[in-house]
Amino acid sequence: MAAPLNESGSLDRACAVGLLEAVQKYFDLMYDCDTSRFEQVFAPTVQLHGFREGKMVAWLAPVYRDILDKRQSPKSVNAARADEILLVDFSSTTQAFTKVRVRVNTMLFVDYLTWHRIDGTWLITSKGFHVEASTGEI
Repeated sequence: MAAPLNESGSLDRACAVGLLEAVQKYFDLMYDCDTSRFEQVFAPTVQLHGFREGKMVAWLAPVYRDILDKRQSPKSVNAARADEILLVDFSSTTQAFTKVRVRVNTMLFVDYLTWHRIDGTWLITSKGFHVEASTGEI
């Protein structure tokens, strides 16, 4: 993990801890699909890109929120939870990147998440997703 440095050049622990807590909120949202917390995870200007059924899709925040609203949450079917942080990189105390793996029902995703700390809160401003495996493969 490339650590965020404050203006004096020392480790900004609050910044790093804040990002890790934000990633956990992302994992929680993917597991329970409780979109009442959507704005605590995603910036209103977020864009999401990935392939679905062989075609590139691009979604804005309202579209993705609607997808989550309609999705049967893994929590509702007592699905095993599987999520992990694969990479964390800070470019500053206000911008970071994470690579994560998360299981959502029958699909295992690898997500590339760009984060910005807006008014002290880490929010996802860009998400690239890839289905690493699906039913029968995981």
